Amino acid sequence: MSRLSEKLTPRRLKLAFYLTLMAILLLIGYRIYLSFFEQTYHAVHADQIERVQSRAADGLHFAVVGNINNSVGLFERKMIPMLNRANLDLVVSAGNAVSGGGEDKYRALYRTLSHLEMPYLLTVGEKESGAFGSFNYYEHFGPYFFGFRAGGSQFLFLDSTDPDTYPFQLHWLREQLRDPSAAHRFVFIGHPMFQTAKESPLDFDDQYLGDTAFRDRLHQLFSEHAVDAVFSSNLHLFDHQVRDGVDYVVTGGAGGLVLNDETSFYHYVDVTTEGGEVSISVQRLDIGQHQFFKTLESLWFFIHSLFYVGHLNFLLVLGLLALLAIKLYSAIFVERDYYRNYDLDTSPWRDRPLKVAMVTNNFLPFIGGVPISIDRLRRGLEQLAHRVRIIAPSYAAQDDHDMDVIRIPSLISMGRKDEFRLANPLSPRIRRGLKGFAPDIIHIHHPFWLGWTALWRARRLHVPTVFTYHTRLEHYSHFVPLPGPLFRNLIAHTAIRRFANRCTGVIVPTESAEEYLRVIGVTSPIYVHPTGIDFDRFQAVDTAAVETLRQAHGIGEDERVLVSVSRLSQEKNIDFLIAALDELNRRSTRSFRCLIIGEGEEHARLQERIDELGLSDTVTLVGSVAPEEMARYYRLGDAFVFASKSETQGMVILEAMAAGLPVVAVRSSGIDDVVKNETNGFKTAEDIDRWTTAARRLIEDDALRAAMAEQAVTTARRHAIDHFARDVADTYRQILALYHWRERSSD
Repeated sequence: MSRLSEKLTPRRLKLAFYLTLMAILLLIGYRIYLSFFEQTYHAVHADQIERVQSRAADGLHFAVVGNINNSVGLFERKMIPMLNRANLDLVVSAGNAVSGGGEDKYRALYRTLSHLEMPYLLTVGEKESGAFGSFNYYEHFGPYFFGFRAGGSQFLFLDSTDPDTYPFQLHWLREQLRDPSAAHRFVFIGHPMFQTAKESPLDFDDQYLGDTAFRDRLHQLFSEHAVDAVFSSNLHLFDHQVRDGVDYVVTGGAGGLVLNDETSFYHYVDVTTEGGEVSISVQRLDIGQHQFFKTLESLWFFIHSLFYVGHLNFLLVLGLLALLAIKLYSAIFVERDYYRNYDLDTSPWRDRPLKVAMVTNNFLPFIGGVPISIDRLRRGLEQLAHRVRIIAPSYAAQDDHDMDVIRIPSLISMGRKDEFRLANPLSPRIRRGLKGFAPDIIHIHHPFWLGWTALWRARRLHVPTVFTYHTRLEHYSHFVPLPGPLFRNLIAHTAIRRFANRCTGVIVPTESAEEYLRVIGVTSPIYVHPTGIDFDRFQAVDTAAVETLRQAHGIGEDERVLVSVSRLSQEKNIDFLIAALDELNRRSTRSFRCLIIGEGEEHARLQERIDELGLSDTVTLVGSVAPEEMARYYRLGDAFVFASKSETQGMVILEAMAAGLPVVAVRSSGIDDVVKNETNGFKTAEDIDRWTTAARRLIEDDALRAAMAEQAVTTARRHAIDHFARDVADTYRQILALYHWRERSSD
């Protein structure tokens, strides 16, 4: 079962599945409802003004509300019934009738206002214009500032949200106010013009009309032309004051955020013009809404926003729910067998040689663990009569006579002496090399670059793929211009998981590597095959040649020799090794020399570090050594030391063991499977004291070193090339049988 099913009981899983399925059906149904039954509306104000003018007599009775804010729970369900019973001619919003400028908010407001039994009009406020709301307001209701006459009164609506239009609005307002026939004049502007008498903790200075010149000019016009009242919103309170004969009313109690105290309370403003007089009074409402219902209301508008307006959002959320439903269905109803299929018939490939294509991002003459491993597997397979063709980058010193190595031109060369090469993944040589060879199986050695090309080519050729997990990519984050955690946690692990799951099978050198792949989510079949070594070559070394090497490095007869083989790169943890050797040099009663074999971009810096510590006569950076010369160096040593934590197996450790060297290494994946603590060596935490203590025991205790050397040879013997190649060939047959069984099952 998946991790999800491990956390939930089957009954709860089924409940989650059916609830998810119900949610999908409800969302689809709601989307269909909105598409076919939601009303469209345009130029609403034109229709509403006609309604006002048709029903108005000599006097008017209307209500002014502010800050409706799409409050369904309060305005629609509680205030609208009160307004309908008040025998009003119209209702005017002084601003902020919506909670935002989105299309969904305007549609929700339109549905709410449709419950009113009288005409209604909206003033442009901050909420109406926010989030591109000006377009929606104009499209659905009409111009931002406008005016009309009804019942002997003049109604003028201004837009305080756009300072660029202030000069034109002043001109327009002067022209409108010159009409002498209006008995009463009422102006509506979203932002309050003057500071209120009372202050609310919810209201701030930027909620007032900020342009004082515009404000003063408006006030002058209102006073000169006997405007009866100016109504505003945008504050969560009620305020009524008179300036130069003009009533300024602020109303903000129709919804939104109201404290329900003596300053901020729910209300609407009642206005009548009967008998030639204007009466303005506040109608305080004893209503409120529980916080739970406010939250529920907000959630509803969020859902409406997602699934009415945002078609892409709707599809995205629906897709996520569908994926969840599929995951739950798979966890509950689909029976899975997580054990390997041992009934696969491998007989069609058992008695004939296989044609194996290997694709790698690096190969000989580049010296590294992966190229050496590939070369050994190739030689082992060829000894078993299988045929191998290798697709690899080109190098300056390559063997051009090997016809079964197809060299791909490089796009970029990097590193010391251009040792890293990025081959052209689009090179036609890859297609020709694979198609002409007609492989039975393609063996990929890297989960990127040429590996991607090989995976694609395998699908075109209809052959299975096997991927060998050689390298812990997360330890190479210093090569990538990205934050380390981003590369390690997302890119490296994700790249390996996705690539491995696209291959028919995966080969790993150790059980700890298999455990890692399972943890990150690899579901492809995994086969554990420790990389083979040329065991006999490390046994048959001429003693005289070893002595010559000792003299060449100036090593005394009484000096113990420690050998380390590693690329001189950050991920190999050479700094720790040098620091530990420095401590060992101070503690040990036995003199020693350490030869670090390998090359890399850190060579110069590491040499400076050795010189700074005064270890030049103790630690030697030997540089690159040809593979055929490595046996002599191993046989020169008395012990093998290692600090890398980026290995999947540590093939050099097995080579050292084949030469009879016990090991002192930092404990990590790969190392842990090969080194048996206090049997064929020591494995310690990345701690200088512990590592030094183990190394000191090994170089000072001859009997212990001899016993561990014997066990090291026994361990290495089990990893000879012929065993390795035979096991991998059997795995190829298993993968071929699995691939063709799946092909038949899918037909």
